[in-house]
Order: sequence, then C-alpha cells, then structure tokens
Amino acid sequence: MVSKLGEMLVKAQLITDGQLDEVMKIQRREGGKLGSIVVRAGFCSDQDIVSFLGMQYGVPAADLEQWPPIDASVIALIPKDLAQRHKVLPLQRTGNVLTLAMSDPTDIFAMDDVRFHTGYNVDPVVSSEMGLVRAVEKYYGGNSAIRLADGSTARSTQGGGAGVGPAGANPAEPFSEEDEHFDLAELEQELDADAEYDPAEEEEDSVNVGSLRKGSEDAPVVKLVNMVLIDAIKRGASDIHIEPYEKTYRIRFRIDGILQEVMRPNLKLKDPLTSRVKILAKLNIAERRLPQDGRIKLRVNMGGKQKVIDYRVSILPTLFGEKIVLRLLDSDKLMLDLTKLGFEPESLVRWDRQISKPYGMVLVTGPTGSGKTNTLYSSVAKLNTPDTNIMTAEDPVEFNFPGINQVQMKEQIGLNFAAALRSFLRQDPNIILVGEIRDFETAEIAIKASLTGHLVLSTLHTNDAPSTINRLMNMGVEPFLVATSVNIICAQRLVRRLCAQCKTVDTHVHPEEALYKVGFTPEEVQRGITFYKPVGCEVCNKRGYKGRVGLYEVLEMSETLKDMILTGASAIELREQGQKEGMITLRRSGCRKVLDGVTTIEEIIRETVL
Repeated sequence: MVSKLGEMLVKAQLITDGQLDEVMKIQRREGGKLGSIVVRAGFCSDQDIVSFLGMQYGVPAADLEQWPPIDASVIALIPKDLAQRHKVLPLQRTGNVLTLAMSDPTDIFAMDDVRFHTGYNVDPVVSSEMGLVRAVEKYYGGNSAIRLADGSTARSTQGGGAGVGPAGANPAEPFSEEDEHFDLAELEQELDADAEYDPAEEEEDSVNVGSLRKGSEDAPVVKLVNMVLIDAIKRGASDIHIEPYEKTYRIRFRIDGILQEVMRPNLKLKDPLTSRVKILAKLNIAERRLPQDGRIKLRVNMGGKQKVIDYRVSILPTLFGEKIVLRLLDSDKLMLDLTKLGFEPESLVRWDRQISKPYGMVLVTGPTGSGKTNTLYSSVAKLNTPDTNIMTAEDPVEFNFPGINQVQMKEQIGLNFAAALRSFLRQDPNIILVGEIRDFETAEIAIKASLTGHLVLSTLHTNDAPSTINRLMNMGVEPFLVATSVNIICAQRLVRRLCAQCKTVDTHVHPEEALYKVGFTPEEVQRGITFYKPVGCEVCNKRGYKGRVGLYEVLEMSETLKDMILTGASAIELREQGQKEGMITLRRSGCRKVLDGVTTIEEIIRETVL
C-alpha cells in the first residue's frame, strides 16, 4: 500500500522519483507512514496526502484543518489515550453510526477497539497522520486514566470511572501502569492472531495443561479479561456472555435485560481467555467436556467508594468450544424497599399482609432473570428483626445479610434443598427461605414446614400465578396440602424503564381497537392516554431506557380459591376467579406502568401475554 501511494504521488507529479527513493530510505531506517514522511520532508502538503489517501483506500477523505468544529459530546465518546494510540478522531454521530477519522481505514483492530468502547458502528474516513495528531492535541486535554483500588491505573472507557483490585482469597490480578496502553490490536498481534485458525486442530481428548496455563497468564490476555470485567460494571451489565462459534468469537453484555454485542475477539483468543476465567474462578482448566460453575470476586473503586463485586461463573461445553456466562452480583444494586420495586398499591397491601403471617407458604414465580430473588430478599429484609430466626437455603447465596442464617447448597456432597430443609426444622426457625422448589421431595418438606408453624418463602418457574397451583400438583403434591399451605403467589417480570431525562411524548395515533387488544380498558381509551417513547441521551447511554421496573401478578388465596383447588379447578378457572377478587394480571400491571409513563407498550408486549 505504501509503494502504491508513492507511485500515485509520482504519477501526479507531486514528488519526483528521486524524492520517493529518499522517502523510502527514511521509512526503512526509521519506520512510519510514507505519507507522513513526505509531508515532514516538505515534498507536498497535508491536503495533497489526504486526497490521495482517499483514492488509495476507496473511502471519503477528511481534511481536519477545514473540518467544522466537532461537538464535545462526540469527542467524549473516545478517550484521549485510545485516540492517540490508534491515531483516530470521532467526527460526528448519526444514530448508531460514528464517523471516525483514521490514518489507516483498513485497521480493523482500531475499529474494533472503538466499537467496543462506544457501542456504535464505525464509518471510517481517511485523514493524514500528522493532521490527526494535531487534531487530537487540539480537542483532547487532561488525563483519561482511571485510578484503581490498588493505586495503579487503567484506561478509561465510556461510562464512569471504576477500578479493579484483589478481593479476599480469590482476586483478579490488579492492573499495572502498562494497562493504560492496552489495545486490542497489540493483544492479537502478541498472540499471533493473524495466523489462520483451524478448528480441526483441536483435540478434545488431548489437553496440554501447561500450554493452557501459560497462554492464560500472558499479559495481553490478563488485560483483556480485566477490561471486559470492568467495562461490564461501568455499563451496568447484569451478565457477560463469551461465546465461541465455528468462525467467530463474540462477547455480549446483558444491559437492562437486553443482550448487546460489544466485542468480537479473534478465535485465537478462545482458549487463553477461557483458561484465564477458569483460573480466576478456581476451576479445572484441563476439563473441557463437562459444565463447571465457580465464582470470581473483584474489589472495585467507583466514585471513591470501594466495594466487592461477585461474578457467578458458568462454563458450558458447546459444539465449538466452551461458552462462558458471568452473572454480576452487585449488592449496591439490590433494591430492598418493596414500595420501590413496582408493586401496585393494592397488590403490595396483599403481599405485606401475607408475609406478615406466622405460618404458611409464600411463592414467587417467573423465568430466570425476572427479579424473583430481589423480591424474596426484600421480603425477608422487612421481616428480619432481632426476635426472628430466619434460615435460607440458596444455590448460590447471592448476597450476604447480617442477622440471617444463609446456607449454600452443595449437590456434590448431598447438601441439596431437601437435606437443608430437614436440618432447618431442627434449628428452631421462624422463617425459612428456600431458593427454589425443584422436585417433589423439596415441595413436600416445604409444605409440611408451612403447616407446622413456619413461614416458608420460595420460588418456582411458572408463567403466571394461577398455573403455580397446577405445577405443585404435577410434582405430586396433594390438592388438600396445596389449598391449606399456600398463602399467596406472586408472578413477576421485568421491563425496561424509560429514561426520565430524555423520554418524550409519542404523537403516533394508536387505533382504539389495537389499544383494547393490548389490554387497556374502554374507560382509559376514551379518557385519553399519553404515551411516551425512548429518545436517548448521555444519561441512558443513548438507549432511551435506564433501569428496569417490575410487573407483578399477586394471587392471594381466598376460601373460594381454596375450594376450587380441592375440586380440581384449572388454571384458567383460578385466573378468572382471581380477577373477580381483584387480582391484577401481569399485562394489566404493564398497562398501568404505561399509563404512568414508566415504560412503553412495546416493552409490556415483549414480556407479557393478554
């Protein structure tokens, strides 16, 4: 490419053959880009180089000397150290596309790094190297390094400052000063990422443990894993997905319940990265055929405040390698105030009434990631008083609470929910929390405990509150035991909350018939509904949504419902009776959130059915 540019300059009579030879000698001796050397030597101007670079690479050219002033919010998308390393400059943002001035628009590693930091797609334009250096100095100032908990620094990414250091007996390695200069291009070059990758070379039955361990301890791999862990915290992610496929390798974050791709490392990083995560989680790096579960603890310094973040690690063998999912457990994000979770006032009154009873069973249902644990913890926190003995059986124990006796399940040694419940009954408990009722044995012991003077709280995986009754009976629990033990059932979902800073009124006219089908009442439609839509701003990171709110369907057991259970009523019949008695369904809970301007119709349709 360099010689091609030189030939183009000679052909255009901007430099002579002799000048090109002179420039080539300097380049061989000192390195650097040919265009920059030509300008430094005074053979032609920056503007000439820019126009020829555009012709050479086949992309638009940008003369930064003539470019209009760049908005400060666009400059803030990329930290100074990244702009200096890659010699890039953000020029403008249109929707989800960031126009990026580059000295080498074929540098896919630089584009990947920018895409990872900003979350935007990159549209490259070419500019001269010297012009970029001057523009970066013009628009950037100060130091973008992040101060870490242990006093070292790491480079900034979009989102607020955060640092990582060791915590307890299972630390991630603290960042060193050189981490400030990390970039994906250097990492992949150090690991020979350009070499052709052949999945057939992998031998499942022959694992070189020494090679795996050595690869996982390479400085670039350590820096990449640390960077992913810290960036997930700063973006507010709840999960990290690291997924290998036949010809690609990707990393996704789940933010506000939605998975977003943030990075596509080279396939050569697959084994070293997986081994690094396994070492941090104290797992067996040689075992690649069976699922493994572990935990990583990091000490984080955010806003001058230190806290410990837990990552729950799950590793699953797939067709093309091991998929890694890390669940972030941040105690500061745990909302323990029942009034702020999203309960409708009448539903909260029913819930408070039943969890305050001295005995009986309280059930929370919903899919994984619907906030069941948060609801249970909030309820237990409200009941946690000095005169109450609370025992919990959890798999895993996600958050620690003073005054509550929490037990971690260990299936490999026979400590499961059923075994823990039997032991709890000899520990003089008042309240028992069972992480999940998975089988008949656990259900039977939990029900018997609720019938003998204990308040039992637990979770099930069902679609709604009424179907929980049928689920228990399908496990083998007798109808009379269900009718006499269950006090209340709460089904829940989580939907994204509109950003309060940028949401705007949706002027689109919704047909009345469509609104009836969504679940709004004729009275609400006739009265008029103000709908809001997401826009996107700096506060919500351009997504239009920030945080989530719960939708709750609370079914309180009445005498009529208990009689219906004894006579074998279906879930549909129980639902109808529950609605007659004032139960708010998940869809109606969502409609009320829309009426309050908290979320959108699209969100409630995505998570609920009518």
